Amino acid sequence: MTEIQLGYGQRALPFSFDPSRLHSLTLDSSSKLPLSDVDIGAALDSPIASPPLDELIHPEDSVLIVVSDATRATGSAQIVNLVVRRLIQCGVSPTRLSIIFATGIHRPVSEQEKLELLTPFIVQRVRTIAHDAYDPQTLSFLGVTEGGVAVEVNRALTEFSRIILVGGINFHYFAGFTGGRKSVCPGLASSATIETTHMLALDFEKGGRKAGVGTGLLDGNVVHEECERVTTLVNPTFGINAIIDEKKRVVGIYCGDWRLSHRAACESYLSEHSIEIEAKRDLVIVSCGGSPHDINMIQAHKALEMASYACKDGGTILLVAECVDGLGRPDFLKWFESANSNALVEILRDRYEVNGQTAWSLLTKTERFRVYLVSELPHRDVECMRMIPSETLAEALQSVGSYESGFILPRGAGILPRLATMK
Repeated sequence: MTEIQLGYGQRALPFSFDPSRLHSLTLDSSSKLPLSDVDIGAALDSPIASPPLDELIHPEDSVLIVVSDATRATGSAQIVNLVVRRLIQCGVSPTRLSIIFATGIHRPVSEQEKLELLTPFIVQRVRTIAHDAYDPQTLSFLGVTEGGVAVEVNRALTEFSRIILVGGINFHYFAGFTGGRKSVCPGLASSATIETTHMLALDFEKGGRKAGVGTGLLDGNVVHEECERVTTLVNPTFGINAIIDEKKRVVGIYCGDWRLSHRAACESYLSEHSIEIEAKRDLVIVSCGGSPHDINMIQAHKALEMASYACKDGGTILLVAECVDGLGRPDFLKWFESANSNALVEILRDRYEVNGQTAWSLLTKTERFRVYLVSELPHRDVECMRMIPSETLAEALQSVGSYESGFILPRGAGILPRLATMK
């Protein structure tokens, strides 16, 4: 028997398995050392398709640093500390610096989360700004993209002379990847702009997702392309994209031109975080990788998406996700009143909401697979989402009974299983 640790919130659940029946899809991260401050500084000195910050930023500039919220692991504590120090060395007064949290339609960042995302040193010295996608008084209209999207963003993006985007790269189930343009849209956009860009993922005529929309896809992905158009109207000065390991340490960084540095980071992430499989299997056991990837059900769904690429239709998926923040939205369950995913698409056609699309995506998986969930969610909520609640992984496995073979994804949110090319 082999033992593996499966992330569950801030802790790990030990799991023993027979490697002849269950194959663990893991990355060889032994050669990836965390980047030191010197390493990150060197990347800032040699940016991609851009002058370095000390040539872009002048003492009279006002600078807004955009960072992700607590649902993302981005290495912001280390990176922002270094960037702020560098800006001050450029002559920018701390009073001309601000940091804004790109929460999109997520809940606000708590005071404790601010300390964790930025360090107490930065929180005490630099003003922080909260974003509210639903408050028109804090939003500015920038125009309409060539794709027809009316662009409303946080007014702060228009009040500073320089904007620096700091984000982390991970897979996203319909935008392709996180990071880059997502710091602005959906991160700092209005709820209406977010909905208009995100609903592009669905093909209301043919059903399902539009062609080109999906995990690890950028070229031809209409959601990614429209979010880039929105961000172009903001015109960020500089982008910083971090790759984070399972211990939440920065192991890669791509910075410079906000668009090209993001593209380079995504290409690197895809090559290093994809695992080729010969065939799908009957059973997939997937952990999100712990916090923040399983902070709530809306985030945990992303690991379920990854597991779906490795499971046979009609097979079983065991999802391990603590969900300490619950569902992620208090009204998330309303979407599961629909009879099935097809009925939900019809509702979204007339009354689209971003989290309705997440619910639709989850429903399509519970219709294709039998899904067990080990979490802290109330059993009635799990059953409402068409999943089977289990107190422990052992209990779920006992319910599954016999199976031929399976996969384990210990870091489900960050591993993309891909079928080997047919020869």
